[in-house]
Amino acid sequence: MDGIEIGKEHPLTVISGPCVIESEAHAMKTAAELKKIFRDAGVQFIYKSSYDKANRSSIDSYRGPGLKEGLRILKKIKEEFEVPVLTDIHHPAEAQPVSEVCTVLQIPAFLCRQTDLLLAAGNTGAVVNIKKGQFMSPWDMEHTIKKVLSTENQRIILTDRGTSFGYNNLISDMRAIPILQSFGFPVCFDASHSVQLPGGLGAQSGGQKEFIPTLAKSALAAGANLLYIESHNDPEKALSDKHSVIPFETLKTLIKQACPLYELIQRGP
Repeated sequence: MDGIEIGKEHPLTVISGPCVIESEAHAMKTAAELKKIFRDAGVQFIYKSSYDKANRSSIDSYRGPGLKEGLRILKKIKEEFEVPVLTDIHHPAEAQPVSEVCTVLQIPAFLCRQTDLLLAAGNTGAVVNIKKGQFMSPWDMEHTIKKVLSTENQRIILTDRGTSFGYNNLISDMRAIPILQSFGFPVCFDASHSVQLPGGLGAQSGGQKEFIPTLAKSALAAGANLLYIESHNDPEKALSDKHSVIPFETLKTLIKQACPLYELIQRGP
């Protein structure tokens, strides 16, 4: 996967970046800073940002630059910084053009049962990161996995991002990590969306970003193979999910703590 290998014999991998592409200049700036952070820490890095946030709470929320412009920016990041890139797809027609730029196609949690979307992603041959729906048990992901496998694509990552817990709240059950791993694919933990409070602010989601480090370390202790942590150089000005992205300085501290924990669990007896 563009020079990245996931597993016990390889360094920790982190998927990170702003929730949405805010501008070309901002995307390039954040990609440059994040590459340096992860290079200095000896951590494998996949840059993430969305060209379209199609599931925003409000019609008035910023969604992103759109497919064409977003892919142009992601391609520039991939080529100039020599890092793999990941982005979400929301419609089967997006799968092929996105796969021509992005190393990883991400299936949003809300869409993880959409058969046509999963088949289109699988048919590209790209890595498919499937987020477990907030409304699903981890064992029910077996059926989602089979849809991608039917395309003869076995390049799959499974991501847990919390489970619905009453109204406007999520809970993370770390038992999901070994259950998902039992299907034979790497398991990622999304520490950002797991702290969201969906619709908690009415027209937008709230979040408790202070718990991102706690959940990320808990997931590594449970055996997660990689982490998903959205980050921003100035979270208070983020155009999407500002309540669940962490600043770069917090990310640096978290990575310093996460690396030895990952080594202990992944490479231990």
